Amino acid sequence: MQNTSRAAVLAISWPVPAAPNRLQNDPMTEAPTRPPLPDHLSVDPRSPHHLAAVFEHDVGIRFNDKERLDVEEYCISEGWIKVPAGKTLDRKGRPLMIKLKGRVEAFYR
Repeated sequence: MQNTSRAAVLAISWPVPAAPNRLQNDPMTEAPTRPPLPDHLSVDPRSPHHLAAVFEHDVGIRFNDKERLDVEEYCISEGWIKVPAGKTLDRKGRPLMIKLKGRVEAFYR
């Protein structure tokens, strides 16, 4: 009988994985595949205007040439955004929204 430990036998019996192709999995060589920004987008997942694929990337909103960080919903063609009205909540515990009209630009950061 051989005098080898069980751990050594298990390590030898496993197949050796192939080395990964570094060029294929390199994030620097992959082109970013961002979906086009829609005309109307909402942060609320219950909304019909919510697109989860867009929120996998960082989206920015410029409203009247100033970047806004509190936008919950926007529509570029109609020229409005919805933002929370302070700390006020509705009866279901969600923040009340105010619609502001002006020039809206959406972009990826």
